[in-house]
Amino acid sequence: MGVPEEDTNSPGWVFKPGGGCSGPRRAPRRTARGTAGSDRPGSHLLLQLKGIRMPLNDDQNSDSDSSRLSESTGASSDSEYSRQSFNSDSSSKPSSPASSPPKVITFDELMAATRNLSNWTLAHEIAVNANFCIKHEDFPQNSFAGTVKQIVHKAFWDHLESELNEDPPEYEHAIKLFEEIKEILLSFLTPGANRIHNQICEVLDTDLIRQQAEHNAVDIPGLANYIINTMGKLCAPVRDNDIKQLKATDNIVELLRQIFHVLDLMKVDMANYTIKSLRPYLWHNLVDYERTKFQEILEETPSALNLTTEWIKESIEDELSSISDESSSSPGADSSSKPIISPTLVLNNGYLKLLQWDYCKTIPETLLTDEVRLQELREKLNQLKIIACISLITNNMVGSAIVDVPDFADQLKRISVPLLEGMNKKSFDLKEALNAIGVQICSKVNKSLTERGLPTLSEEMQSNLMGQIAHIVEKNNPVCSLIDKRIQLFLRSLLALPGVQKCMPTMPGGLSVIQTEMEFVGSQYASIVNFNKKVYGPFYANILRKLLFPEAPIEKAEAETAGN
Repeated sequence: MGVPEEDTNSPGWVFKPGGGCSGPRRAPRRTARGTAGSDRPGSHLLLQLKGIRMPLNDDQNSDSDSSRLSESTGASSDSEYSRQSFNSDSSSKPSSPASSPPKVITFDELMAATRNLSNWTLAHEIAVNANFCIKHEDFPQNSFAGTVKQIVHKAFWDHLESELNEDPPEYEHAIKLFEEIKEILLSFLTPGANRIHNQICEVLDTDLIRQQAEHNAVDIPGLANYIINTMGKLCAPVRDNDIKQLKATDNIVELLRQIFHVLDLMKVDMANYTIKSLRPYLWHNLVDYERTKFQEILEETPSALNLTTEWIKESIEDELSSISDESSSSPGADSSSKPIISPTLVLNNGYLKLLQWDYCKTIPETLLTDEVRLQELREKLNQLKIIACISLITNNMVGSAIVDVPDFADQLKRISVPLLEGMNKKSFDLKEALNAIGVQICSKVNKSLTERGLPTLSEEMQSNLMGQIAHIVEKNNPVCSLIDKRIQLFLRSLLALPGVQKCMPTMPGGLSVIQTEMEFVGSQYASIVNFNKKVYGPFYANILRKLLFPEAPIEKAEAETAGN
């Protein structure tokens, strides 16, 4: 019997994309055999991190370890993949899409693919999100799960207290707790920490404690004091106050309970320290690592590119439809010739569709690791689009009244942004928010006119201004459609720039009020897209080759692609 186990799917261990987690002052220590006590919450995460095969402290030889990582994640470099055309058959390469026929998937293969997906997603999040860390969170106090957990834990500790209060005391459960504590402490040690390793094993020797228990000579307070002092040597500085509180606790059962609580917090610190150590190695090898991991998933699950194929196919159909519309509007166009489609353009159009994606349906497999980031960008763009629409309508209707007002665009944003907060939630009433914005804009303009001794806006003009702002929510609103096209134009121009280009494309008219925000969002978006192209370029190339040139000889297809 040990401490009641916590459900590893419970809120006890939560990935947090933001928020500061203090790193250890003293490097957390581990044993060569890995994390002990793997039945306790969070150990599954550390096992995943260990599977990446990277150094966990600064004392190890980073050069040799990083070279081993490069060898394990594939020998092909980015330059080798960039030389592949959209029509070269890359199925024989180690990190290219598999071309084998579909096969029956066994349960073990499915589980292997799931583990690969978990490692792949976790590695990507650690590398690209500098604020990624883990926080220890518990169930809400009044929740059903929280109540059940509280009852079970109270019953356990009450039972332990009753055993220790017997005459003579019953030590068996307490001994098992000390054994578990020993394993947790050992899990924090590095392979070279032989002295403290031997000391922990000697002091918390289970067989010796059992012999002492037989003679009613177990010094539980002394053992607890040693454990607390050892924890103080291994913990992060953020836990120093917790250690002090442990030393001030007199009740032995409460002390043991608090020791396990602080050990759980130290595990969180250990995980975050590991994440911080992994990040630079992951970043330098992330392209090869993600490509190799996805290839492993594809080998286990041949259908793992089905959604990606459909996504690219839709983009091709959209491009063909656009070419067809242009041909029909041009009388002299040759409609009999086969349209030439640029694979790069098809891919860029597909990326643009992600900013209008319905995230209730599954995103393409190759973009799963960035789904949350893309969804956040889409929501931010929706807000910016509304602000640009409001600005354009206001300038068109009362431009002469605000032409001399300094920083009116910034004032308009200060009015709009708070009222549009949370506009992407289903419960949000956008029309009501736009009505409130219209009222405040009219009030702001009238106040400015009054201060300058000018007549205020007429009732009719105010009504028209507020009405046009409220009509932004209508489907196919001309102002909204115009702003949307200009945002798409800016983002399309951004994707067309070379990857090393640092300057931004020209901001289309009507977007000046949101220029700073658009450039920031555009920079984040381009970074996601460019990295995705690097990782999954060979997979996209194989799909595009099959969709664009299904019957063309390789040589002819390569020539056509090179021309684009």
